[in-house]
Amino acid sequence: MLDEEKGFVIKDRRRFTAEGEPAAGNDSAQTGVSDAEQRRAAAAAEQAQAEQAKECRDVPPLPEVNFSTFVFSLSTSALLHLGELPDPNTREKCQNLALAKQTIDILGMLQKKTKGNLDDEEENLLSNLLYELRMKYVSAARKS
Repeated sequence: MLDEEKGFVIKDRRRFTAEGEPAAGNDSAQTGVSDAEQRRAAAAAEQAQAEQAKECRDVPPLPEVNFSTFVFSLSTSALLHLGELPDPNTREKCQNLALAKQTIDILGMLQKKTKGNLDDEEENLLSNLLYELRMKYVSAARKS
């Protein structure tokens, strides 16, 4: 029998901290990465960040957020899920009736919860959009 229990040692071999800084005691000799390679990697990361920042600046200004734009946003989402509009990322039309129904139900809940608190224009917008979306949903569900 062993008189003494043997423990184990854990060595943290991560090269960077959670903040992205080099880990303590982690120099290039330990990692096998030369200073030149580290500089090239840092320069590539900076260039990628600069390109991403440029893309963000090219975005047109967003419309004012009010009840109408919120309702239009939800209805656009429903149209996307109904397959009426192409996905902005893939440019393909695909249908997900469950998500379309959920979004339409959210608009219906908004209609009930805001009853009597909307002006005529907002009420008509919501009512007309809901009608159109529900008709499109029924048509899509029949085709499936």
